[in-house]
Amino acid sequence: MARTIAVVNQKGGVGKTTTCVNLTAALTEAGAKVLLCDFDPQANSTSGMGVDKTVSKGIYSALIGEIPAVEAIAHTRYGDVLPSNKALAGAGVELIGMERREYLLRDALDPVKELYDVILIDCPPSLELLTLDALCAADAILVPVQCEYFALEGLSDLMNTVRLVRRSLNPALELEGVLLTMYDGRTNLAMQVAEEVKHYFPGKVYAAVIPRNIRLSEAPSHGKPISAYDRTSRGAEAYSAFAAEFLKRQGA
Repeated sequence: MARTIAVVNQKGGVGKTTTCVNLTAALTEAGAKVLLCDFDPQANSTSGMGVDKTVSKGIYSALIGEIPAVEAIAHTRYGDVLPSNKALAGAGVELIGMERREYLLRDALDPVKELYDVILIDCPPSLELLTLDALCAADAILVPVQCEYFALEGLSDLMNTVRLVRRSLNPALELEGVLLTMYDGRTNLAMQVAEEVKHYFPGKVYAAVIPRNIRLSEAPSHGKPISAYDRTSRGAEAYSAFAAEFLKRQGA
């Protein structure tokens, strides 16, 4: 039965999608069965995995019960994808009046959990209903944090939301870990931010850090994870190390 992990941070541009795509590919290469659920209306994870984001059937269709999730899954050589498309953009409003609205994603994913080892959910950059649905569907959260000035801004809001979800909707939700992204070891700022994050999340920060790397930025425009675009780049090596550490934490 898959362990479901929401990759979440309400701050945009911190590397959530980059992490989802490249962790999916690295875990798949290591032999794990991985499903990437793109739950962001921007659908960048979908296109980053080489899947057409204009597809008519995706996670939105599964969410509203139009089709089973298994029928919406796209299979790629880098891992399986539950694609997002523009239909998801209005879902935050549409779902408000629905029964058990917080559990719609969990209900959609439950039938496919036995097919995978890991399900990663790429969350939108906000704390709204779609993110709440992802937190209710997840066993744990993975928080990418960029090594920049405003890194910790908003993290207290995120953790408050997680506490509220634990209290009333998903008591089993855990913090899987924190991943430092956009790290530049030549700057004092990056090192200071890393120390602050380790202080804020003791014992939860991954040893692997993701560097600021131009090849990581280029790969999505080619519809490939970094391991397929340039596997000798620093970015590819970093995500490979992160995936190995991630698997070790899972006891794999």
